[in-house]
Amino acid sequence: MKTLNETLQRLRELKSKGYIRTHRRGQTGIGKTLEDLLEIEENNIAIANTTFAEVKSARKGSQSMLTLFTKSPLPQKANTSLLGRFGYVTLQSRGRKILHTTVKATEYNMLKGEVGFKIGVKKDRLSLVSSSGEELGYWDEPTLKESFENKLQHVLYVLADYRGKGKDEEFWFNEAWLLSGFDFEGFMNAVRGGVIYVDTRIGQYPDGTTHDHGTGFRVFPDKLNLCFSQRQKVL
Repeated sequence: MKTLNETLQRLRELKSKGYIRTHRRGQTGIGKTLEDLLEIEENNIAIANTTFAEVKSARKGSQSMLTLFTKSPLPQKANTSLLGRFGYVTLQSRGRKILHTTVKATEYNMLKGEVGFKIGVKKDRLSLVSSSGEELGYWDEPTLKESFENKLQHVLYVLADYRGKGKDEEFWFNEAWLLSGFDFEGFMNAVRGGVIYVDTRIGQYPDGTTHDHGTGFRVFPDKLNLCFSQRQKVL
């Protein structure tokens, strides 16, 4: 596994080379290209003997969101209740209910042509709240902190200018930050301001039981730093 110093040296070399053609077309092209160029197999690097940083990358100015972590809302049956109340059937779902929706704190979503729910922000918890004020599920501070730090205790965040499209897209990796320390207040403010969303992806198994495909907390790339208390520019 590569060390932080080795990775930073490689990033400096990449910056000096300018634009590099993507190794894969589409939104995941930037991550795949950087991963190949850094020769990273597990998408993390060693910054100490027992500490590792996950490598994340983003196009500068991109509106494609990054996934911070996935965590189903509490209590345990919250997703089943959400699916029963707001779920719907499509041709692709083969008669089973699904609930695929994006929620934010600044406005209610729309489901089946009606007002659905939004994120409610309190001092020490986030909730999914109906238009009538009913709490449909929640994440408390310990749950959010544990989920975030399990996935993103340290992050090497690499940004790139980009040009072109599809298989001809090119990236210039020219900025990087080392981020650490979960900033709970900053995270909550980002949710409150509508720059962190929650993607709900719930379905059903053939026997009708609920299947959570991953309830993801997602952030705009240029706001990722708001979630961290320590931010060091390394490139």
